[in-house]
Amino acid sequence: MPKRGYHHGNLRQALIDAALKLIEDRGPTGFTLSEAAKQAGVTPAAVYRHFEGREDLIAEAALQGYEIFADVMDYAYDSGKPSALAAFEATGRAYLAFARKHPGHYIAMFESGVSVNKTPDLAAASARARGVLEKAAEGLSQHIPADKRPPAAMFSAHIWALSHGVVELFARGSPGTRSPYPPEELLEAGIGIYLRGLGLIPPDA
Repeated sequence: MPKRGYHHGNLRQALIDAALKLIEDRGPTGFTLSEAAKQAGVTPAAVYRHFEGREDLIAEAALQGYEIFADVMDYAYDSGKPSALAAFEATGRAYLAFARKHPGHYIAMFESGVSVNKTPDLAAASARARGVLEKAAEGLSQHIPADKRPPAAMFSAHIWALSHGVVELFARGSPGTRSPYPPEELLEAGIGIYLRGLGLIPPDA
């Protein structure tokens, strides 16, 4: 009986989908190209028509992830307008939502060890995603006096790091870890503390 993989129309995407499932289940180094081929229903030799190796396959999964991520962040930013604060907070929540909805992509992007500079397309997609958060930070930082205003890239990097930490420690169900509060509340509180420190929101009464 012919391998079904040769007949489902888009072998390249089928291999990426297979890799995403394996990445989610086993991590980025926990599977072989042969296993990805088997999952997609094709022979191992068929993989090499599209990818030079496992790293190339993971890089393609990361590229798709960054493209989805940038779209999600863009949508969140636009939905928060016209308030600069609401737009900024929406991008933080979107980070957490993306990690939960697309765990395979998230791992490929941030935990695989594949450089965002591996290909021009991957670098561009990563830059677009970062750019949305920087745009949100730039808009919000205009409310800070110029002599006290952190660079937008630093501002957004702090929030990115905070969001990433909440995801890694508490939102992905890592074995042995247990969040003292819902991840959404942790992230919101952390962002609130940061913004209060910059004088962008008033202190608690």
